[in-house]
Amino acid sequence: MNDTPSTAARPVLDVWCELQCPDCHTALEDLRALRARYGDRLDIRLRHFPLPKHPHAYVAAQAAEEALEQGRGWPYIEAVLARSEELGKRGEKLLLEVAGELGLDAEELDTALIDGRHLLIVDADQAEGKAIGVTGTPTYVIGGERLDGGTGQEGLRARIEEIADRLLAEQG
Repeated sequence: MNDTPSTAARPVLDVWCELQCPDCHTALEDLRALRARYGDRLDIRLRHFPLPKHPHAYVAAQAAEEALEQGRGWPYIEAVLARSEELGKRGEKLLLEVAGELGLDAEELDTALIDGRHLLIVDADQAEGKAIGVTGTPTYVIGGERLDGGTGQEGLRARIEEIADRLLAEQG
């Protein structure tokens, strides 16, 4: 039997986000710092919560799911978030361009957007977010606690680290 903790036992940080959100773009720095600090001891999961005020967020969420399926999810998510303002102007053209820049199969991504194969994942994330009280992005859930970052990131990373450290200590 292996003495290393299983991936199922890792604490999970759910990040309710949308790729056209400027606040989610700002939150990338915190997510990178959390990944650097915890590595594979903390499972950071993107959860989709497209907001109606951002018309390209829903299709961007589907594109992110296709990028995850193609094995380049986080690089794609970060690249699109870095261009969130441009996404508002260029929509699907930007999503396909970023896919090509990252070496993804842009034709397959385009097909996924047309056939809607990832709609259920995006809809399920959004429904779950609404059910737990998510109203804006980014919103974090860790250790059963919801932290709203939509009004500002001030102090959130420290709070996430405090909870993650506690959860990891409880694991032994």
